[in-house]
Amino acid sequence: MNIDTSTLLPAVAGTRLTPTADAGAGAGAGALGFAQWLERSLAETNTRLIAADQQVQRLALGETDNLHHVMIALEEAKLSFQLMVQVRNKLLEAYQDILRMQV
Repeated sequence: MNIDTSTLLPAVAGTRLTPTADAGAGAGAGALGFAQWLERSLAETNTRLIAADQQVQRLALGETDNLHHVMIALEEAKLSFQLMVQVRNKLLEAYQDILRMQV
């Protein structure tokens, strides 16, 4: 099975991951730094988790009967959270690699 990795990270028109303006003069106005991308992604993940939780509560209270939409929201929140966990793991791994470097 072939997995298209371009669908894992939502594409934002005109933005790309580059160093922030503080790190260099080459950062363009439409460039998105890693820290800003990470902050935005964490906020989106949190929003998805909260929305999924609210939908489950509404389903449990009988305010909605659309189980399909609730399950889709839960899966989106789960996948978003798993992506953030993997990004965190890779960041920690890179940090540990830097610490192990001999100078």
